[in-house]
Amino acid sequence: MKQRVRIKDLAKPADILSPLDVNELQPVPGHEEKPFKPVKQEWKEKYDFSLDGFSALGLPKPQSKEEEDALVNKFLRGLEKLFKKENNWTFLMPALLSTEYCVRCNTCNEACPVYTCSGRQDIYRPNYRSEVLRKIYRKYFTTSGRLLSSFVGADIDLNWQVIYRLAELSYRCSICRRCASTCPIGVDNGLLTRELRKIFSQELGIAPEAVHKNGTMRHLQTGSSTGMTPAAFLDTIEFIEDDIEEKIGRRIKIPVDKKGADILLIHNAGEYVAWPENPAAFAILFEAAGLNWTLSSEVMGYEGVNYGVWYDDVQYSRIAVAQVQAAKKLGVKKIVVGECGHATKALVEIADRVCIGDLAIPRESCLPLLEQIVTSGAIKFDPARNNFPVTLHDPCNMVRLMGIVNPQRNIIKRIVAPGQFREMPHAGTQNYCCGGGSGFAIMNSYNFPEWRNNVIGRAKALQVLEAFKDCLDPSIPKYYCAPCSNCKGAARDILQEHYEFKEKYNIIYGGLVELMVNAMVDLPEPFIKWEDEF
Repeated sequence: MKQRVRIKDLAKPADILSPLDVNELQPVPGHEEKPFKPVKQEWKEKYDFSLDGFSALGLPKPQSKEEEDALVNKFLRGLEKLFKKENNWTFLMPALLSTEYCVRCNTCNEACPVYTCSGRQDIYRPNYRSEVLRKIYRKYFTTSGRLLSSFVGADIDLNWQVIYRLAELSYRCSICRRCASTCPIGVDNGLLTRELRKIFSQELGIAPEAVHKNGTMRHLQTGSSTGMTPAAFLDTIEFIEDDIEEKIGRRIKIPVDKKGADILLIHNAGEYVAWPENPAAFAILFEAAGLNWTLSSEVMGYEGVNYGVWYDDVQYSRIAVAQVQAAKKLGVKKIVVGECGHATKALVEIADRVCIGDLAIPRESCLPLLEQIVTSGAIKFDPARNNFPVTLHDPCNMVRLMGIVNPQRNIIKRIVAPGQFREMPHAGTQNYCCGGGSGFAIMNSYNFPEWRNNVIGRAKALQVLEAFKDCLDPSIPKYYCAPCSNCKGAARDILQEHYEFKEKYNIIYGGLVELMVNAMVDLPEPFIKWEDEF
């Protein structure tokens, strides 16, 4: 383990408090490690990189004592609100329990891919940032802390360096909550990380530009985090219909704005832009199964993304309510969320806190419905059409956080040739984050991608190599099934581009529905083309 970085050290001036050494990262077989690039001088002069030499937030250095004091005061105001039911009724109880009952047993450390893959950097321990929060709260908001801070575990001086480093630390965690599933008493350090992000966003206006400005705000302004307007959405649907006709030899009319349908299907908008074969596969399956379904062209109605779930309750609620209102306008019986982990958790589970009364429309993941399609016999599948090695990635938000474990496995076992499906090590609820969770997949500012690709994405790379260890020969095509748009984005940037898995091992990635359509008996040609770019 790296030399311990005491929590009180966060307040000390330092060029880099805990520098990351590429030579200490957990090795990935067949991958040549490259030294980290030095921080650009123009960045270093303006922004703070003092935590570990990387920046996810681009925090401008304060230029006066007044600016420094303002940072501290705003943070304390937000921290006080975090523990009041009037301000944090959504997550107050689990936040309180996780703050009060950690016994510092450090069981969570070895569950964390950031900590283990980084070479066990002390500042990346799951309970490190939580302990910082606890110490600050005790010192400033408890009587014993104010009077006897050094004796009650509240020995921390709060200054702008602590604020900035804690903000960056909150984005060195993908909130996969693997730590929470390991804790013997249920402390959720992942949730506390998310609550820290909320303080920074709602009180200090600090959030990654890609997540807030280019994601949430663009979503609210245009109807999609990609900037896709309703008119552009309708054009995209026509393009997908053309693509389906080219692939299967007949045209399928995708229903849009159909009143009174049984199902409103909502996709992550990234699918329409980067992976249109995914909504195409849904359309083929739903049409073949005879489902009564529709898409919505309403602003906020065709986009399942809700980045607010990662960092800001206010922004989250605005989007969740608008999505449900679009469904209510069409009079559908339920919402089904496509292959996107965070969108599923946000709209199916977390939305229960705000979508009540008339907005309490049934909402569910697509995975049980897809399982029902396979097991009902409504469509004939031939597993021999998927006669290549397949492994399954478990999106954290659907599997570990919602317990949707078996439907996707039951599907794969019926549509993949015998002996070709292999589980990853630590599969199911113990699976590792794809490397793109909690916004990481879209955060490309400054030198953060270098940290993301080398640290948080490393555990998934090791898992995939282990799953395919008996068939890594590039002459054997292999399929990494990731039923989540964010996870596919991480696979593209981390597994394909950074670790070069397609080039080295002929491992491609894609969703679950594409694999299902590829096994359909009635289709004359394979749906998955190995020469295609994924």
